[in-house]
Amino acid sequence: MTVAVARIGRRRRVAIDVPAALHLVGILLKYLGLAAVFPIPFALGYGEPVVPFVVAGLVTSGTGLALERITARWPGRVGIREGFLVVALVWLLAAGFAAIPYLFQGGAQLSSPLDAYFEGMSGFTTTGASVVTDVSALDRSLEIWRQYTQWLGGMAVLVLAVAVLPRLRVGGRQLMESALPGTEISALADRIRSTARKLWLLYVGLTLLEALALTALWAVGIDDVTTPYEALAYAFSTMSTGGFSPRPDSAASLSAASQWILVLFMAVAGANFVLMFRAFVRRRPRALGHDEEFRLYLAILVVASAALSAMVYGFDLARGEAAARSGVFQAVSMVTTTGLSSADFALWPPLLLLSLFALMFVGGSAGSTSSGIRGVRHLLLAKILRREVDQTLSPEFVMPIRLNGSPVDERTVRAIAAFVLLYLGIWAGGAAIVSIDSATSGVGLGTLDALAASATTLGNIGPAFGIAGPHGSYADLGDVSKVTLIGLMWVGRLEIIPVVVLLTRHYWRL
Repeated sequence: MTVAVARIGRRRRVAIDVPAALHLVGILLKYLGLAAVFPIPFALGYGEPVVPFVVAGLVTSGTGLALERITARWPGRVGIREGFLVVALVWLLAAGFAAIPYLFQGGAQLSSPLDAYFEGMSGFTTTGASVVTDVSALDRSLEIWRQYTQWLGGMAVLVLAVAVLPRLRVGGRQLMESALPGTEISALADRIRSTARKLWLLYVGLTLLEALALTALWAVGIDDVTTPYEALAYAFSTMSTGGFSPRPDSAASLSAASQWILVLFMAVAGANFVLMFRAFVRRRPRALGHDEEFRLYLAILVVASAALSAMVYGFDLARGEAAARSGVFQAVSMVTTTGLSSADFALWPPLLLLSLFALMFVGGSAGSTSSGIRGVRHLLLAKILRREVDQTLSPEFVMPIRLNGSPVDERTVRAIAAFVLLYLGIWAGGAAIVSIDSATSGVGLGTLDALAASATTLGNIGPAFGIAGPHGSYADLGDVSKVTLIGLMWVGRLEIIPVVVLLTRHYWRL
């Protein structure tokens, strides 16, 4: 009798503990709601309403608290299965949290719930794609909220990439351990709290350093645009590799010195934060030169910058230092998935557009706030292809894939191949939907524009081509296209696999 009951209990036990997952989601939302306090001083200082932010904070924290208390009746444990649901729900709900002030205060530009949610998802996924047609028309407090949400998203991404996804076995654990062997990684990844504290200090410090550098240019009269407010807004956008700008022309109206500062910090933000922690906080700068991904990352930035600069000069779009700065800025912005621009590249010749389009599939380093396929995957894919060629010529030849001298587990190798195939498939599917919807609704979006819109949202980059270029917006797209792009932003930010896992029957079966 006891054995039979035990068997029934085992058979009826749900594979995923949904209450435990929702309990953790509730806790996270409870604290996330406190972020709505940040723009309130700006609202008071500029004489703007504070109600939208108070409501956003109360709704988010209240929902989190209610969820936490309701699910407390069913004590459970959040394991790997529950983790997939937690990360997926948190980003969906965080986007809704960010959208609340837009609905109250965004005016005609963000009056639609879909548009407000689009902007919220773009912020928290650090994408930077926008449906706002005139950012200067927004209240200053709402404008800084828009910048701040992407900075918060960048903080969350650091923990997601370094501590959460590795625990979910999403191809990140082996990659992180292979990329940076040593005791520092185990110390950083012991607990999410410890990881967050150390990486966030670095993240906050770099943000403040950039804001101070930009403000200094304003203080000495080199750039009259980068006031302390603007400097903070651009620092939020850069360090999160988000791409939102407090100005309609992105970064085009900034001085040359300010643009070079943005280039520097975009490059820093696209690098591996754990590697930087080891190099600068642990005072082991040689770690940078020894890391294969970091060397590839720098090589891509240099080659892409030189190529774009040469083409900008060759097509007579700019001359001298301005040509070099324009090419370097756009190259670094695309590779790091930041999405800021120093020129309206949507008007550039087709060859330059194709070059930018190719850079949309590069991505920054693992363990950074950037997104995309990422350098470490490109590096390992190249090694996989080389091994296949060698083994074709010499079938008996055995050559394990190595990263920084350490062998990479074959499961990770397969996971990388699966990720890239899924990435390209989802990108193509998204582009097809956007293209068909644009054609049927009469939106002026060409084939390359649709391909770029799908690539730039899946890669969390932001601006595309055509009407969705750096000086345009996604406002004219149809609802089907907007929903599709929201989904691409969400899937891309979560590294695809957690979302795919949630869609399988095996995940939910008893």
